[in-house]
Amino acid sequence: MDKSMLGDLQSLSEEDNVRMAAMIDQLQVRDSLRMYNSLVERCFNDCVDTFKHKSLQKQEESCVWRCAEKFLKHSMRVGMRFAELNQGAATQD
Repeated sequence: MDKSMLGDLQSLSEEDNVRMAAMIDQLQVRDSLRMYNSLVERCFNDCVDTFKHKSLQKQEESCVWRCAEKFLKHSMRVGMRFAELNQGAATQD
């Protein structure tokens, strides 16, 4: 985060800091739900072939596990890459 932005945040009133924290929490929850919904939709569409049984077939279940694992690994890698980029940008200031 830019140092000037940190200074701006520190100059906010206590009430504004509380509101800002609540907004950040809300955004994080929204982003988490979007990621979860995206994961469920993608893996369901890729792995579930039939609705003949009320539970997943063995091959569908293993497909969902692989799909979820790949999705989460990818998300973690993207997050790490953004952190690296932010860290690099912060040291350039």
